[in-house]
Amino acid sequence: MSSLCEWNSRVKATSEISRFLASHLRECNTPPVPVAIQLSGLRKSFGEVQAVDGVDLEINDGEFFALLGPSGSGKTTVLRLIAGFELPDSGKVFINGKDVSNEPPFIRDVNTVFQDYALFPHMSVIENVEYGLKVKGVSKDDRRVRAIKALERVSLSGYEKRKPSQLSGGQRQRVALARAIVNEPKVLLLDEPLGALDLKLRHQMQSELKELQESLGITFVFVTHDQEEALTMANRIAVFSQGKIIQVGTPNEIYSHPNSEFVADFVGISNLIPGSILGKAGTWSVRPEKISLNGDGDRRVQGRVKEVVFTGSFLRVVVELSGGEKVTLLHDNDASVSTGSSVEIAWDSKYEFQVK
Repeated sequence: MSSLCEWNSRVKATSEISRFLASHLRECNTPPVPVAIQLSGLRKSFGEVQAVDGVDLEINDGEFFALLGPSGSGKTTVLRLIAGFELPDSGKVFINGKDVSNEPPFIRDVNTVFQDYALFPHMSVIENVEYGLKVKGVSKDDRRVRAIKALERVSLSGYEKRKPSQLSGGQRQRVALARAIVNEPKVLLLDEPLGALDLKLRHQMQSELKELQESLGITFVFVTHDQEEALTMANRIAVFSQGKIIQVGTPNEIYSHPNSEFVADFVGISNLIPGSILGKAGTWSVRPEKISLNGDGDRRVQGRVKEVVFTGSFLRVVVELSGGEKVTLLHDNDASVSTGSSVEIAWDSKYEFQVK
């Protein structure tokens, strides 16, 4: 009987080894995702200001990639270096494997959509969309066909003869997009294109941009200072500060696992809690939605309600702890929470992430 058991164990071990090898062979046979944009050691200064300070980054083909950061963080300068509107002081820019570091914009296989749309006011919608093709010497008939198709893609059929002044902000945004995609670029660069729109229209255009990118299958590189916008739209995000990339990751990685105090504080609302309160060293991040009032969790801390803000769908409650630290949490908007009342807040320690 013992020899039979031994034989059975060997068979199981052999099967496990076979599955392990098969899994890793599949990984070896999986072709790598092509890189659309590669930045290597990129630096750019304006006078004494170091706008871009040693940026290394790879953006995959077909990716919706966000460059996120506060004003002056270097994200827009990086976009302009990719587009060719600025040339680097040092470092390289590769687009689809080609070194374009010192090439002018019209040589690069990219198109840019600007925040102010940059439409020609004296031209009709279709003339605006055709303009780039006209400069390239595309025949009149061909550029008209391609312009009509581009307008169809952005839901502007029937608007061909209107002037930009006759359009809403969202419609002008769509014209700018149509003018960019009519050239069939490999990469589309978007410099805060939704910044001038009101909140409701901005949310609508976020969905439309994402759908457009998925239908075209081309690389979108999107500059924004709006954290929610980046988290909602992007496949991956690079967070910028002072000319450097602080963290690159998926929206979930950036939000749930910030690698620094800056990222935790900048991307969404985060509570930065001293380790002394938690019985350990360092500074730890806990997101507001992970904390509850008088709820469950292996972390429990006493405090006093400092502020209650009604936001519509929930209450934002600020609780002051005994050491003066303030913790923000989200609470049901139909619950009664009074400023000045003593409360116990709770969360699970698995949601704590060290940022310092």
